[in-house]
Amino acid sequence: MPDQTIRIVDSAGRAVPDGQAGEVVIKGPNVMGGYLNRPEETAKTVVDGWLHTGDVGRFDEDGYLVLVDRAKDMIIRGGENTYPREIEAVVHQLPQIAEAAVVGRANPVYGEEPVLFVSLHPDTSITVDMIREHLRESLSKYKLPVEITIMADLPKNAVGKIAMPVLRRLLTLAETTNP
Repeated sequence: MPDQTIRIVDSAGRAVPDGQAGEVVIKGPNVMGGYLNRPEETAKTVVDGWLHTGDVGRFDEDGYLVLVDRAKDMIIRGGENTYPREIEAVVHQLPQIAEAAVVGRANPVYGEEPVLFVSLHPDTSITVDMIREHLRESLSKYKLPVEITIMADLPKNAVGKIAMPVLRRLLTLAETTNP
């Protein structure tokens, strides 16, 4: 859009080199000035006129913005960053997979670890071991889900998107039920 500027920045707000992922920030006359009656939230979200979107992205070799994931969904395992969409994209290569969602689960040693939930297309079948083997062929070891759950359907929110908070609650319930 005219008069709009997009940058990719690191956690300190410094621009990162093209091709490197970071948070997408936007500045321009059409960008919101803040939240109504929420100065604390505004101060965190709009810094020096730059709107911090919470999206992780990068500029590709042609200068196009490529969105990678949401910053809050990133899983940090043993100091290594893992974006759930990367794992989800690999599992979606399997023709049996209808839906996939990865959430982070707390781990006392590594900080977090990825957990995968999937649903299958009708009249198909696949085992957890088959999914795990497929993922091993394409992902680094630290990105491999520590647990894979096949569900009839993944929970959805009111607009039909996968309800990540529900999946996180399922993990919490499993931890309190099986300490």
